[in-house]
Amino acid sequence: MTDGRERFRPPDHDNDHFLMTTVVGSYPKPKWLNRAKDLAEDDDHDFDDDQLEEALDDAARLITDEHVRAGLDVVVDGEMRRNEMVEYFAHRIDGYEFNGRVKVWGHNYFDKPSVVEAVSYGEEWLVDEYEFTAGVTDRPIKVPITGPYTLASWSFNEHYDDDEGLAYELADLVNEEIGRLVDAGATYIQIDEPALATTPDDHAIVGECLDRIVDDVPEHVRVGLHVCYGDYFRIYPEILEYPVDEFDLELCNGQYEQLDVFTEHDFTADLALGVVDAHTAEVESVEQIVENIKRGFEVVPPERLTVSPDCGLKLLPREVAYGKMENMVQAARQVEAELDAGEVDVGFARD
Repeated sequence: MTDGRERFRPPDHDNDHFLMTTVVGSYPKPKWLNRAKDLAEDDDHDFDDDQLEEALDDAARLITDEHVRAGLDVVVDGEMRRNEMVEYFAHRIDGYEFNGRVKVWGHNYFDKPSVVEAVSYGEEWLVDEYEFTAGVTDRPIKVPITGPYTLASWSFNEHYDDDEGLAYELADLVNEEIGRLVDAGATYIQIDEPALATTPDDHAIVGECLDRIVDDVPEHVRVGLHVCYGDYFRIYPEILEYPVDEFDLELCNGQYEQLDVFTEHDFTADLALGVVDAHTAEVESVEQIVENIKRGFEVVPPERLTVSPDCGLKLLPREVAYGKMENMVQAARQVEAELDAGEVDVGFARD
């Protein structure tokens, strides 16, 4: 695994301490991008694929710039080219087909895919996305990828004997994609496995998937695992055996009620702590986020704490998402200054 977060420290960083700030991945799309997609799908309008691609480029550039303006140390393009975290990848994996939209919660639907034959790697998934983002910013870039366990669990399996076998084959495809991303220059990969905490008995399957995913991935590439919502006590400390550098966890939404889960055994990886709630359309104050950040020191020392929202921000109003990021960065810089001055009681202590 990598040598930690220091490689991502900005060259002009003001503080001796460094709390790396980033986002999980998704971000609200500009309203005009949604309009452009509607026009591209409407046969009555002369809006072709080239025009849609230009709109996607513009949106990716805009949101990357927005992340830079907020002060994030590591940026993402907000997943402007992605529609949904399973659907997007299933469209690019041979062996999947689509049969209609499925209601998932409230008024939200997604085009749940079916696996109808052996999955295989067809077209590249994210290399173009990464290369475009790398061309519009000099900030480090994180590449989120939906993990194989979630890709298997949130699909209809009509070919494999069980979801476990499907997940392992998908893990091999994720490994191939990461290899291509690394060849393109990517150094920070995040595997998203929201299905893990909802079906925790399968943590060993996810571990095997991750072993396959990181096979032959160079040491300099940072690999994180994002697990949002769920009962973490049912997967911890077992997940510490996973071959990843960092665990990105959603704890702010639950007012850190599950934080104690991670203090009962040494947390040996880096922690990316959710410090703003991705589910509330209210911008937390800098002062509140400062206190949230300091909760992370109960689990890991400052040099192993990354500061992040709880989850993707795509369902929030855009101005709210930006306000959360901007205040989050300001809070991280304030905590760094307090650490430099010796004003923070770091609760982390291990025998």
